[in-house]
Amino acid sequence: MISHRPTTAEINLDALKFNYRELRNKVGNKAKIMAVVKANAYGHGAVAISRELQSLGADLFGVAICEEGVALRKAGIKIPIIVLSGIFGKQAEETVEYDLTPVIFDLYTAKKLSSEGKRVNKKTKVHVKVDTGMGRLGILCEEIRPFFTQLKEIENVEVEGVISHLSTANGDTEKDRDFISLQLRKFKESLKEIDLIGPSPILRHIANSAATIDLTPSPYNLVRPGLIMYGAYPCARFFEKITLKPVMTLKTEVIHIKTVPPGFDISYGRTFVTRRESTIATLPIGYADGYSRLLSNKGEALIRGKRVPVVGTVCMDMIMVDVTGVPDVHVGEEVVLLGRQGESEISADDIAERAQTISYEIFCGVSKRVPRIYIKEGKRITREFDV
Repeated sequence: MISHRPTTAEINLDALKFNYRELRNKVGNKAKIMAVVKANAYGHGAVAISRELQSLGADLFGVAICEEGVALRKAGIKIPIIVLSGIFGKQAEETVEYDLTPVIFDLYTAKKLSSEGKRVNKKTKVHVKVDTGMGRLGILCEEIRPFFTQLKEIENVEVEGVISHLSTANGDTEKDRDFISLQLRKFKESLKEIDLIGPSPILRHIANSAATIDLTPSPYNLVRPGLIMYGAYPCARFFEKITLKPVMTLKTEVIHIKTVPPGFDISYGRTFVTRRESTIATLPIGYADGYSRLLSNKGEALIRGKRVPVVGTVCMDMIMVDVTGVPDVHVGEEVVLLGRQGESEISADDIAERAQTISYEIFCGVSKRVPRIYIKEGKRITREFDV
């Protein structure tokens, strides 16, 4: 039997199922759901998550890059896969071979897809991105007529959808909400012009997680939930709008304990010095696992349902926590870094606030060397590990 380091990310597929059904009830049956599984399903494991969501009835999957789409096809995923960040010209062959649907925003890519399609006698569906105010990818609104007029003449390419992206979808301020309205108006006007040029795209989508919750019923026929699928909220104001269950729990065990005197230095750089006799527990998790070094002397962990502070600098493979306030902690004791233990919980938002980032980065940062343990109907069903 192979023994394993106790650091794991438990992925609760029952919670995923709950979140998906909540979203389906929220958006209704008129809008399709593109489950966004890019970045290894936000750190949750793209293959296992996609298989589960496919069985639950997800209509499409969204990935960032061609490589992610190919990996899902090789894993047996059959439903449409949209490559949201577009493809590079040399990826046209794989895109066509694996029936991926790329988002495009230039005619060069369309021509490369056409050439490859002609070679294998195959037509590729594409979604065209319109930049309504994100300033990242997409054709400008004033470029729609010449772009779509030329695209219409390119063979073996079918415009299935039109996409845009909201830059202030959380809508935290009135200024943000005004900009959402502006982008929605631009998108509506763009679609009208595209329809006049023809043929009319079947799928139209602009709603990410925040807009999926806010814009109900959806003004368009496809939504792109990502973060909320995994049980986290875009910001605090959404807590009352939808009930979600966290899917990931990041946990480990105590591997070493020692009692040290006052004035004892902990970890690199001596950034923490004990003020009293202290019990320090060492945990086998560090920044190489995705536990950010920015959490040095800021992070917290749960032991027996009690919060204990991370002390000293986060190391590559280990961290130390002060367990003086938790009597008789022993080697092998379960420790939760992200998730619930007893009545206490450390959320991705809690960690993100301390690391001065966002919950998306906390999830995506959990490295592949942390095994994903999948839970379904209360039982462990599989373990995935990739160093």
